[in-house]
Amino acid sequence: MTPLLETRGLTRHFRVGGTFSRKRLHAVDEVDLTIGEREIVALVGESGSGKSTIARLLARVHEPTEGEILYQGRPLSQIRGRKDELAYRSDVPMVFQDPFSSLNPAYRVSHGILRGLVLHRPDLNASQREAEARRVVEAVGLHPAAEILERFPYELSGGQRQRIGFAQALAYRPKLILADEPVSMLDVSIRIGLLNVMAGLRENEGVSILYITHDIASARYVSDRVAVMYGGHLVEHGPTEAVLSRPKHPYTQLLLSAVPDPRAALDPDAVKDRGEPPRVVDPTPGCRFRARCPFAIDRCSVETPRLRQLGVDHQAACHVAEPDADILAEAGA
Repeated sequence: MTPLLETRGLTRHFRVGGTFSRKRLHAVDEVDLTIGEREIVALVGESGSGKSTIARLLARVHEPTEGEILYQGRPLSQIRGRKDELAYRSDVPMVFQDPFSSLNPAYRVSHGILRGLVLHRPDLNASQREAEARRVVEAVGLHPAAEILERFPYELSGGQRQRIGFAQALAYRPKLILADEPVSMLDVSIRIGLLNVMAGLRENEGVSILYITHDIASARYVSDRVAVMYGGHLVEHGPTEAVLSRPKHPYTQLLLSAVPDPRAALDPDAVKDRGEPPRVVDPTPGCRFRARCPFAIDRCSVETPRLRQLGVDHQAACHVAEPDADILAEAGA
């Protein structure tokens, strides 16, 4: 089955140091990622790992340096003209980290949703647009919809504003929503509500979601698959429970060890962070996690590891990671 969206060798480098500089920041390097229909994929990693750059590449804010993006089997490089561009942006909208920045404070909430409907769904008349605006507001759990639409952004809480961000995206009848850290600016007590909204959109609206986050606990709660980014590379990928219950890459193990659990005893064998984040300006060959990795070997300094199969649909880019031989044998892999 053709994935809804697929990246092949997706790469994005940025020039740094001035007009004539030859230095390049390797924000994303050779990322292969797929997102299926009605699927939530979590892209996890710390700040600077390349997560948001991938979202902006998929949203066509940036063009890839190398590699390609395919949407429903068609390369995005073939998109030509305003009509095709609008069609793709309707199918793949983005919800941003700061809910206030996506709403114009001078206008009522209804303005952004109705304006988007005029642009992306010109087949609707005025009364149909108003009905659709009420429908999408209710779909994200805001009631009464008519009252919410008449409010100004400053009259809403942070959680309500972020829900409006999802309502604006939903109004376009999307196939895939790019959600860039949508809960990171919200109080912990209301994050779960927005995660449930995302799960509800998948179940009730048939929408896929790329959920970008540094919070591995929320990724576990809402996603079907997890992709772990580090230093511009995809270092581990697979079904959520497989990756988070049996992490293969030392960086994934480090992320999990950082999740607080007051009931758990101290684990002296837990992976310890012993270094600094990687240099991604003109990086040298080798694993970019090697300076922080307690298991690094000589090979890690000279050869960049590639993703390899270590479990059923579970891949990791690590020279020392061991495969789940029993699980692979059961699956006949």
